[in-house]
Amino acid sequence: MIDRLQTVEDRYNHLNELLSDPDVISDTKKLREYSKEQADLSKTVEVYREYKTVTEELKEAKSMQQEAMDKEMEDMVKMEIEELIERQTALEEKLHVMLLPKDPNDDKNVIVEIRGAAGGDEAALFAGDLFKMYSRYAEKMNWKTEIIESSTSDVGGYKEIIFIVNGSGAYSRLKYENGAHRVQRVPSTESGGRIHTSTATVAILAEAEEVEVDIHDKDIRVDTFTSSGPGGQSVNTTMSAVRLTHEPTGVVVSCQDEKSQIKNKEKAMKVLRARIYDKFQREAQAEYDETRKSAVGTGDRSERIRTYNFPQSRVTDHRIGLTLQKLDQILAGELDEIIDPLVVEEQAEMMERASER
Repeated sequence: MIDRLQTVEDRYNHLNELLSDPDVISDTKKLREYSKEQADLSKTVEVYREYKTVTEELKEAKSMQQEAMDKEMEDMVKMEIEELIERQTALEEKLHVMLLPKDPNDDKNVIVEIRGAAGGDEAALFAGDLFKMYSRYAEKMNWKTEIIESSTSDVGGYKEIIFIVNGSGAYSRLKYENGAHRVQRVPSTESGGRIHTSTATVAILAEAEEVEVDIHDKDIRVDTFTSSGPGGQSVNTTMSAVRLTHEPTGVVVSCQDEKSQIKNKEKAMKVLRARIYDKFQREAQAEYDETRKSAVGTGDRSERIRTYNFPQSRVTDHRIGLTLQKLDQILAGELDEIIDPLVVEEQAEMMERASER
């Protein structure tokens, strides 16, 4: 581990030199690339340097213990050694986690797709609740949300809503939301007070850069049409809505949120690129990991990951067996209490796999 950490620190120091090089400063692409790499390494280097300082202090304290002239001094040094060993152990554990392979998508913005599934109107209402939950979480994290496309239900909520979350580390947190979410509650339309179970699916897609997905204009069919709202009434009479079809993969994306056809096409292209990128990633992962599943699940949209029980104000994440009696807080966007344990579980699984090699 120490050799790997020293390599990281050496690279960090070299990047400092490169970022002072006039040739790099004048090259916008290289400057951005090296600055990002340096920022990614900075936290690990900071902790590693603290670890080296503590290790050196521990070595000195042990030397002082051997030279202690009286009992009082020996006891003081012994106490200092215990504290330093505790700090050293904590830093070692932190560094082990920092050296785990990082998901290349973690720093990216995300495209979130929420769809009402089983349960009709109640599923659409629940999809609306999930959209509010993620919007509030994004606000708490200082991320920005932007709706791409939505289809509302007659009773409220959404049959489908697609939106972008722009913010540093958005994918690293929201990727755990991939899957089927189940709600148990008494619908407002239910006179008998019976509890109904409905579901909504959530898809989390990393926003892909143009260089990551090779999409040719000749492979995309562009259709335009007039935007429409709930019930099909005309919203405007211009052909501003856009539907993009990527013929090689069959991926279709529509966008009518903006009044401008150009803006709708730009938004639709973001979703199209993300869906194709996601498709290729899933195919590669399925080939690589046919038999082994992560401790936090496959992330498949059909996999039930969480239940929201309204009568008991309970939220249960089935992947790690976590139950919280905090339904109101979770729906208000306090998602860290669920996401943090999922992060820890995934890190533990990765460390276990690393130790088996």
